[in-house]
Amino acid sequence: MKTGIRWLPIWAAGLFLGACGGEQAGQESAVVYEVADRFEVGSGIYVRALAVEPETDTLWVGTSMGVMEIGLGAQELRNTFTRKDGLANEYVFAIGVDSQGYKWFGTNAGGASRYKDGEWDVFFPMHGLADYWIYAFAEQRDGIYWVGTWDGANRVDLNTMEFTKYKEELINEWVYGLDVDSANRVWFGTEGGVSMYDGERWYEWDHDDGVGAPNADARPVSPNTGLGTRERHDLSVLVVGRESYNPNYVFATLVDTDDVVWVGTWGGGVSRYEDGEWRNLSMADGLAGNIVYSVGQDSTGAMWFGTNRGLSRYDGATFSNFDVSSGLPGNDVYAIAATGTSDVWVGTRDGVARLSPNQTEE
Repeated sequence: MKTGIRWLPIWAAGLFLGACGGEQAGQESAVVYEVADRFEVGSGIYVRALAVEPETDTLWVGTSMGVMEIGLGAQELRNTFTRKDGLANEYVFAIGVDSQGYKWFGTNAGGASRYKDGEWDVFFPMHGLADYWIYAFAEQRDGIYWVGTWDGANRVDLNTMEFTKYKEELINEWVYGLDVDSANRVWFGTEGGVSMYDGERWYEWDHDDGVGAPNADARPVSPNTGLGTRERHDLSVLVVGRESYNPNYVFATLVDTDDVVWVGTWGGGVSRYEDGEWRNLSMADGLAGNIVYSVGQDSTGAMWFGTNRGLSRYDGATFSNFDVSSGLPGNDVYAIAATGTSDVWVGTRDGVARLSPNQTEE
């Protein structure tokens, strides 16, 4: 196996039965999840991106040391990829699978790589890519692919591979989250709030419009954000050892199956946009942590939030929370990917965990 990344099971299903730290007091969830398996990827290696490819029954794992291709059936490592294989850079922050079967890997300072059937393409600003730092992918239903970068976003025509850059149109040029709703509108999560493009007009929202919960604990505001900070942009969320607050900073964006828009914020919990209004969920409501790195939705429709204090599942009324005591490899949950079989995969520092329902109550 190439480099130091590896895929090793740490335990089998069921070891942490009953330890998932579960529902809020006095409430019960119809579906009870547990950490069924955990796999290590190497000490000190971050798992920043996950993507499920149903057509090939594959889980793609993006780490700080390269990419792993995992067969979901046997949960076995098929391949690892590094720069020696064609990857632009080993530190992978985003993975997307487009409608033509290409796998896109967004890297930290290395541009974007595209992979299919053993062949690689690499894209840099000289090819039209907005920037070398890539953090998100999403596809519209008309074959238009979007790439979120630290210098705006690219619209890519998958048929012609023509790149168009958008920067001034966005509320902020540092794009971390992308998704598309059923009306084919594109949603952007940035360091300065949320933008939406309907194909003709641009719209935007920030904390003044309701994105992010109030700073109830008077946490310090982080200076590690904004223009001119590229050299010290380490994504640290601490200030003098304390959790910090920047509700305009959006780490993740997801449009659910009901067209509700969810964004994970830095210190302001998770925000949802529905019927023209933003509403927030924070630790005061049962969320595991107020710094939300990742958002997902499982096959039952429940939402999952990866935070700095563990993982939360939210069924619309009740939170179930998981952390290292429940079996997670780490409490900082940077990536979430759901399968069509009720399983949910999450990525942290040092490893990946698979969560599955252990029972359904009538």
